[in-house]
Amino acid sequence: MTDVRTSFSAEVSAAARRLAGVAERTPLQRNARLSELTGAAVWVKREDLQVGRSYKVRGAYNTISQLDDVRRAAGAVTASAGNHGQGVAYACRVLGVRGKVFVPGTTPRQKRQRIAALGGDMVELVVHGDTYDDAAAAAAEHAALTGATLVPAFDALSTVVGQATVAAELLDQLGSAPDVLVLPVGGGGLLAGCGTWLREHAPGTRLVGVEPAGAAGMAAALAAGHPVELPEIDTFVDGASVRRAGDVTFPLVRDSGAELVTVPEGQVCTEMLELYQVDGVIAEPAGALASAALTSGAVVVEPGQTVVTLLSGGNNDVSRYAEVVERSLVHRGLKHYFLVEFPQEPGALRRFLDEVLGPDDDIVLFEYVKRDNRETGAALTGIELGSVDGLAPLLDRIERGPLKIQHLAPGTTAYRFLV
Repeated sequence: MTDVRTSFSAEVSAAARRLAGVAERTPLQRNARLSELTGAAVWVKREDLQVGRSYKVRGAYNTISQLDDVRRAAGAVTASAGNHGQGVAYACRVLGVRGKVFVPGTTPRQKRQRIAALGGDMVELVVHGDTYDDAAAAAAEHAALTGATLVPAFDALSTVVGQATVAAELLDQLGSAPDVLVLPVGGGGLLAGCGTWLREHAPGTRLVGVEPAGAAGMAAALAAGHPVELPEIDTFVDGASVRRAGDVTFPLVRDSGAELVTVPEGQVCTEMLELYQVDGVIAEPAGALASAALTSGAVVVEPGQTVVTLLSGGNNDVSRYAEVVERSLVHRGLKHYFLVEFPQEPGALRRFLDEVLGPDDDIVLFEYVKRDNRETGAALTGIELGSVDGLAPLLDRIERGPLKIQHLAPGTTAYRFLV
């Protein structure tokens, strides 16, 4: 086993040399907000300031830079939720290799535009399917038909080795091994690489991988003892929404001894807003995943410990912030939706406002169509509370009032259909 670790360590050192002058040595910054919240010394590795605003360029460039002349002439192809595609696009342009990047339809427009900009004339962007796995299947088919080299987003040793340079770099910057390292997890390339490297160089570091609750593929693989395909996933955290953990990354993550935790998408949104409003950092959902595990309590650290968390990406489309705010409010219990049956008579709405709404409550949505052939009409009503404590009194006033009002719970069929 020692020989395997030594070989991996040598590969990481070689990757670091290849990346010198290509990838940025991103800052490691002490974060006052997270430190005060946890009582630990929390440092944030700012891979959102990397080339392509994500650590993904490390694995992509490490893979493509090792192709011989024949394989370079055949070109490169990849599938990506966005960030890996940017890394591949950049590597292709710098190395003069023709590339093709498949992305699912859920990839934000901002990421698509960045792939095109970074790749220039060397890269073709293709939108295919609804999930990363759909795009991955198309990329694999293209590679088989054309002979182009498939550059996996996570499931290849060269990609894993490239991502492992993050761990080597942050330990050098910190000057010692952290007590805890918290990393986001999608397909597992970053966790596999950093975990394997840390086993040799910092075996005492507690390693934690964080998955979105709606796409916990690595946790499912560890529970089953092998990679399994999730029947459905929530693609909101697009940079980490993978249906199946990798065949290469799974055993490396398993052997790393890493803990796996999940964080609800709503908590990720809350952390994105905190990063923006308090820290002045623009993070994409996957970028906020690791620190959201600290703010939610999914990862508990001891006061005085040295903790490093990775901000993995900053490719967030500004048009998504409305959804981010919405998900955060719902998650924190501050925004609720109701179906209100109003009698079709004058003053019905006024009574609702006076008798049901609290002094700090605000109507943020009201959709109602009057129908002359009915005695009542339903209105979809969104209410934002002044505080979480306002929900119980609101529900009590609804219970005591004359109106028929249905509370739409998040996750129910009615909620997904109407909201």
